[in-house]
Amino acid sequence: QVQLVESGGGLVQAGGSLRLSCAASGRTFSSYTMGWFRQAPGKEREFVAAINRSGSKYYVHSVKGRFTISRDSAKNTVFLQMNLLKPEDTAVYYCAASTMAALATPPTNYDYWGQGTQVTVSS
Repeated sequence: QVQLVESGGGLVQAGGSLRLSCAASGRTFSSYTMGWFRQAPGKEREFVAAINRSGSKYYVHSVKGRFTISRDSAKNTVFLQMNLLKPEDTAVYYCAASTMAALATPPTNYDYWGQGTQVTVSS
């Protein structure tokens, strides 16, 4: 069982930055593929980024070059550094953990989810 707690969301102007954190419980954190997803009002949950246990990363096209996912296994934490934020990045951001080694994008491939943190980007 893994518990995930996100933090770091907030209100920021377009062009600004935020850093999301996801603290995980459990001794096997380093073995999980970790992902970030987001869900805007009236829209489906969308994959944003993932990092596997080997450190390989994958991003959705719309955030490439602006967002960076990283993990600190010593602290059982995964981060999402978000730069050059746009109003269309506004959403609730969720951290998720998958037992799959591959960089999975479908939400159904993830086994554990955090409660989400709100990110609002004003124009």
